[in-house]
Amino acid sequence: MKRRDFITMLGGAAAAWPLAARAQQPAKMPTIGFLGTTAASGWRPWSAAFVQRLSELGWIEGRTVAIEYRWAEGRSERHAEIAAEFVRLKVDVIVTAGNAVLAVKRATSTIPIVFTLGADPVGAGLVPSLSRPGGNVTGLSVQRTDTAGKRLELLSEVSGLRRLAILANVGFPDSVREMGEVEATARTLGIEVSKLEIRRAEDIVPAFEALKDDADALYVCSDALVNTNRLRINTLALAARLPTMHGVREFVEAGGLMSYGPNYPDLFRRAGDYVDKILRGTKPGDIPVEQPTKYELVINLKTAKTLGLDVPPSLLARADEVIE
Repeated sequence: MKRRDFITMLGGAAAAWPLAARAQQPAKMPTIGFLGTTAASGWRPWSAAFVQRLSELGWIEGRTVAIEYRWAEGRSERHAEIAAEFVRLKVDVIVTAGNAVLAVKRATSTIPIVFTLGADPVGAGLVPSLSRPGGNVTGLSVQRTDTAGKRLELLSEVSGLRRLAILANVGFPDSVREMGEVEATARTLGIEVSKLEIRRAEDIVPAFEALKDDADALYVCSDALVNTNRLRINTLALAARLPTMHGVREFVEAGGLMSYGPNYPDLFRRAGDYVDKILRGTKPGDIPVEQPTKYELVINLKTAKTLGLDVPPSLLARADEVIE
């Protein structure tokens, strides 16, 4: 072989080596940024449902997809900080809920965002339309205010409801809307209303102290702050002899009397379907916002007995779960 031909062959081989090396490198796993608004323990059943659904769809955590978990611990000021971190990490999609969605939306207009618990996505400015969300945001609405009347009806069946206290974090717009809906519904039923407005955990005890004996029952508007402090709220309600109504079953598991609302694990499972579509190339703006398909009534019979309440057999028969 001539020296010139050998050098040419050697140069061509050397040029091919980087291409071959690159071809052998595994493709980068897509990354999901998962922003939980409470502590990890508060979301465990929901995040587990999400991961399980991803696994069923072929996205195995640590093998075919990476998940970066961040927990705001009930502190809304952490949302923007975590959102900015996800943007720096260049995650492929962000999953979150509640008022954290607004912080994430402000942080990026390009990274797809999937929300799991949107109380009023259009009213909150998350999407212009449920059927055509457009932009980079889509997800699942919990229709929280639409169920206020049903919750009051159920609460009236176990409590002589003439005076109702409503506890809500007024720093959370969705809770303010829910409180307004509950108050309006209560007044149409001739029920007096007292509002317990909080903005931070330190406000909870003073709110109960101010209530004194001015209520027959307590309606709790759920959000990250309230969820983080659900055990404290239920303990104070029991001490005040107040039956409680919640929108989330985890509050009943923590000692609340009853809850009626969407099945949250199911919503997080369905969020897995959204993420699957996005990771496979579908634009988030082309995926309609969906609403709950499963609602559940959960009653804590142990709490009812502690309060001296007799839950009607007809109500127990309608319950999806009775905790004894």
